[in-house]
Amino acid sequence: MTLQNEPIQRNENRKKYCRFKRHGIKYIDYKDANFLLKFVNEQGKLLPSRITGTSEKFQKKVATAVKRARHLALLPYVTDSLK
Repeated sequence: MTLQNEPIQRNENRKKYCRFKRHGIKYIDYKDANFLLKFVNEQGKLLPSRITGTSEKFQKKVATAVKRARHLALLPYVTDSLK
């Protein structure tokens, strides 16, 4: 039984992991816009690795893939509602 004033514990304490290392992904395809949308917020900005849990090596690859997708107009540079 929880008290009304007691805060609800969320998944804040869960350790973040790099999904690329866990699944053995070596190449990030810039043509897969639906996958890249997971790393972009509603305004079209890249999410930082401290939020997504991506390692530094793959964060750079994600950033490059998003930039390439934007250049080819697969992803927008700026938007009001992306998702």
